[in-house]
Amino acid sequence: MADEKKAKGEKRDQAKQPAKTAEKAGKAAKAAGGRKGKGSDRGSAAADGSHPVVSTTEGVVPRLSEKYRDAVTAALTKQFLYKNQMQVPRLEKIVINMGLGAAVANPKIIDTAVEELKTISGQKPVVTRAKKAIANFKLRAGIPIGAMVTLRRARMWEFLDRLVSVALPRMRDFKGISRKAFDGKGNYTLGLKEQIIFPEIDYDKIDAIKGLNISFVTTAKTDEEGRALLQQLGMPFRAA
Repeated sequence: MADEKKAKGEKRDQAKQPAKTAEKAGKAAKAAGGRKGKGSDRGSAAADGSHPVVSTTEGVVPRLSEKYRDAVTAALTKQFLYKNQMQVPRLEKIVINMGLGAAVANPKIIDTAVEELKTISGQKPVVTRAKKAIANFKLRAGIPIGAMVTLRRARMWEFLDRLVSVALPRMRDFKGISRKAFDGKGNYTLGLKEQIIFPEIDYDKIDAIKGLNISFVTTAKTDEEGRALLQQLGMPFRAA
């Protein structure tokens, strides 16, 4: 009798063993997939210690990211005689800001601005609000008066590529952008009067012409280095 119970117990253990093995394999695969997805948007450092190449979630490396790694770093090192590769300035982020003073009288304009900014940048913007009340402008603290979005990594490179390759050449009588709009620390701010220069915007659906400011934040220590970085990336500055 005892031998029969022991045999039955062994059969049950053998039947459960494949299920436990499959369950452990599933958990391991899920954990590996989670780790892979988490870092896919940040890119990985090159084996030679160079700057990391940023890739999108679909695995496509932005064109300007490759250009920065393969050509821009070498050109800037030769121009400024950097001794360390980490001294080479790089683009950290792009901030797009749309100020809407008309939103005080027409709050609905904020909704269309958010949608247009989302279409232009590919990322959901944040609504900015007034910090204090100003009676002369009929402005109350806390009411929405604009929208902004901050782009980093893959979206930053893709937006810059579309800006210099498609949007800026669509401006009327375009002769280049100003070389003087630097802040003294290598960061540059570009002002645009119309959002319709971006081909993603449907002209028939806009309710008003809106301007926007685009700030390029770099790690450059001087305006000369920041200008050289942006120029190497294709920014069409006017001749001095």
